[in-house]
Amino acid sequence: MKDMPTAAAIMPPEPRDYHGVNWAGFRTLYLREIRRFWKVGTQTLAAPVVTALLYMMVFVVAAQGARTPVHGVAFATFVAPGLIMMQILNNAFSNSSSSLLQAKMNGLTGDFLTPPLTPIEQVAAFALGAATRGVVVGAVTWLAILPFAHLPIAHLWAVLYFGVGAAMILGMLGVMAGLWAEKFDHMSAVTNFIIMPMTFLSGTFYLVERLPEPFRSASHYNPFFYLIDGFRYGFIGHAEGSLGAGVGMTAGLVVAFFFTCLWMFETGYKLKT
Repeated sequence: MKDMPTAAAIMPPEPRDYHGVNWAGFRTLYLREIRRFWKVGTQTLAAPVVTALLYMMVFVVAAQGARTPVHGVAFATFVAPGLIMMQILNNAFSNSSSSLLQAKMNGLTGDFLTPPLTPIEQVAAFALGAATRGVVVGAVTWLAILPFAHLPIAHLWAVLYFGVGAAMILGMLGVMAGLWAEKFDHMSAVTNFIIMPMTFLSGTFYLVERLPEPFRSASHYNPFFYLIDGFRYGFIGHAEGSLGAGVGMTAGLVVAFFFTCLWMFETGYKLKT
């Protein structure tokens, strides 16, 4: 009888109590998101670069000499920042949206709901993971485009602010879409009817001021216009729209989307049903 374990000896260990931020859990979830896209680099890194180069071939190289300078710079220099931003937007959105939708469809949401992670840590990990993919793809695209377009940096702060801001905005938009969607058809609808039209109708390949009304005025209500315009300003030193409005809108969307994602995780929106 004396060799039998006491009740205290067979009690399970107390759960670890995290005071403040669970940095270990946050870092693990963030690295998981990074490794997801890094593991399939051919699809997530090489493919966007090839797409951007094809756009350069169609819009710039094939029409070389036929395009007049825009704002005092070569047409290739004008288009290149828009192509880089387009890859940042699309890839940041794809990373977080596909991660959450696949987890829901495969019944793997417990992988990030069960660990002792707060909703803030979960939102931050998914958003930063998506933003990292967007920034990395943007940087690789930039390097690939350099042989075809001279890209001087006129204002480094604008390149960094709008590049990282756009990646964060689309990363959190991807979180919202991934939580809302119930199947891949829903995600395709968001991509094809919202993300892609807003990207192409934001002045990526043309001057918005040359559009006829009401399309010219409507373009100034497109958030992507200010992201691309501000990002392009960082390279060529000229902005079509209000730079102050772009700076404020970018910060406002980051804050608004963060709290929306936070609410969705706190309430378990389409995660705990």
